[in-house]
Amino acid sequence: MSAAVLAIRSVEENDLPAVHRIEASSFADPWSLQSFRSTMALERMRFLVAEESVEAPDGGRTGEPQLLGYVIAIVLSDEAEIADLAVAPLARRRGIGGMLLDRIVAESIERGVRTLYLDVRESNVGARALYESRQFLPVGRRRGYYRSPLEDALLLKRELAPR
Repeated sequence: MSAAVLAIRSVEENDLPAVHRIEASSFADPWSLQSFRSTMALERMRFLVAEESVEAPDGGRTGEPQLLGYVIAIVLSDEAEIADLAVAPLARRRGIGGMLLDRIVAESIERGVRTLYLDVRESNVGARALYESRQFLPVGRRRGYYRSPLEDALLLKRELAPR
């Protein structure tokens, strides 16, 4: 019997078209393909993808791996911000967003980050529940932050280490 195997790894150039498709299917005002490409080139950025492959009974892989989600964080000294996180619509509700978030938190701690921030659309109940489950707490509001449709963002913060 075959089994699905999920791996989280650093993004590669050939992942960008799939990343962009997920972005476009997830957000009303998506990043451009060029924005993702530029992000890859910056040292302070952490850009991870979740990829699923199917493992055959003999331990080999069958078929092409499927990119199911990604997370991008900007690391600036002892603070970082999650700039983007999305999971392909057909792969949602499987814990992939949580795995990506947990991995970026762990990597941030390893890099000496003490405080992690993110913005979330106020009406995005699913994302807010995910972030709250990972101890992100609301600390502010950005009025009119999102376009298409116009909506406030909630600024969330998680302390990773005492100051």
